[in-house]
Amino acid sequence: MATGEQASPPGLATRRSLGKRFRDAIAPILASKVALVGLGLVSFWVVVAIFAPLITPYGPLEHDLEAMNLGPSLEHLLGADNLGRDLWARLIYGARTILILAPLSVFCALAVGATLGLISGYFGGWTDEVVMRLLDAIMAFPAILLYLIIIFALGPSATNVVIAITIAGTPGIARLVRSLTLDIRTREYIAAAKLRGENPFYIMFVEILPNARGPIIVDAMLRIGYAVIAIGTLGFLGVGLPPPAPDWGSMVAQGRIYIWINPWPVLWPSLAISSLVIGLNLFADGLREETMRYQ
Repeated sequence: MATGEQASPPGLATRRSLGKRFRDAIAPILASKVALVGLGLVSFWVVVAIFAPLITPYGPLEHDLEAMNLGPSLEHLLGADNLGRDLWARLIYGARTILILAPLSVFCALAVGATLGLISGYFGGWTDEVVMRLLDAIMAFPAILLYLIIIFALGPSATNVVIAITIAGTPGIARLVRSLTLDIRTREYIAAAKLRGENPFYIMFVEILPNARGPIIVDAMLRIGYAVIAIGTLGFLGVGLPPPAPDWGSMVAQGRIYIWINPWPVLWPSLAISSLVIGLNLFADGLREETMRYQ
């Protein structure tokens, strides 16, 4: 080493490496206006959900009998429902529920579907046939019908909503991961791993899965939007979260009875569902366009 050169401290080098990885990870987002708009919409609901107690003085179950079916006012910014509950409070507390259940459902479906897709695509043969035929049997049911069958069998609850969306979402994820695995398993670095004597599960989860993460992440973002719609639909049908939970779908169902005298309890949760789903779709579309550009 030259006299004037000094070695960088290990901690500094690690921080620089992490910083570079972070910049590389967010570069596709920053380069896409579509992704930034989507991220802005999603971030709005994340922020209001986190800081809900600081944003509104009302609780989601708090009744104000003098404000029943009241329109937007200084006391109730978005109005109140037929029981005098503040709509803004119910919206932002309901955002907490949906922002937990939707990603959790997709994560569970991703864990199961990715595992089945890797096994099916890597081993092939009869393993592939058995796994794919089982998944085809699940896909034969319309999604909403499958949700209803599972929840009617298990009972309405947050846990069972997650289970229903997980089961319904697993086949699509498994098919995507299987198709990616069929392509990646022919690459040279997979052959090199086999020559080193690596375990098949090591090859699947360390060599194949990380190299398939791009399409999987984009697909997962879209599926979170579908999960938001599913949770809202189940709430509207009365088989989602048990009342009086501030569920956006159940808010629409309860408000539609009084829609001619007070449309606000239907309008605001409908706009909330739409804005969150649009934000997730825009973010996924922008991310997909930018990642494909550099392939």
